[in-house]
Amino acid sequence: MINLIRTALMVFLLVGCTSAKTQSMPYKSWHLGFSAPAYMEVWIETADVIDIQGQVYRRAMSGVAALLTPPNNSGDPRGWPKRAGMGGGKYVTGADLPKKIYVRWQSLVEPQTYKMVIDIPEWTREVMRKEERVFCAFDGKVITDYREAISIRLVPGGIAKVWVTGPCLNPIEVTMVKAEIDPRGPYEGKSGGKHRPLSALSKAYVEKFGVPYESWE
Repeated sequence: MINLIRTALMVFLLVGCTSAKTQSMPYKSWHLGFSAPAYMEVWIETADVIDIQGQVYRRAMSGVAALLTPPNNSGDPRGWPKRAGMGGGKYVTGADLPKKIYVRWQSLVEPQTYKMVIDIPEWTREVMRKEERVFCAFDGKVITDYREAISIRLVPGGIAKVWVTGPCLNPIEVTMVKAEIDPRGPYEGKSGGKHRPLSALSKAYVEKFGVPYESWE
């Protein structure tokens, strides 16, 4: 019996070591973040991740995307950011680097429900594994940093732009994806066609200026 327990323990330890070695990134987890232009509110129903080991992480992110809604219509939603941030999101704990990201979201200013699959190319994962020495303004010193974040910008019309970035490193554009309309509507057809409500500030902006679709083409 004692020998059986010892054998089981050894197998457990070997499996644990093998699992640890198969993770291909030099940090424990990577960040999945979302943003939207000023006033162009988004509700993410789900963002599911498939990593390079083939594991699926459902609802790795959901909820609101980061955006600004300054008063008096003083914000400007037009165009893509000159320097994309990490966006609002979460660290995908337990996952290896991403292979595919499935996103279903509500664009509240339209309103419309979109879905898409983002393929993450191998060169992006190589960038995420590469350490770089960089001066970080947050610390005020030179540090070793990684581009450990996938940042996704969602805009009206179902367009998404994707960057790989890090806390102190410049973002690198990965791809731009045109989503398709989900014919089921919001919440996979379970809400009777009702989208989440738009905030008063965003509603006031859209009523006055409309949605600048052409600025994201």
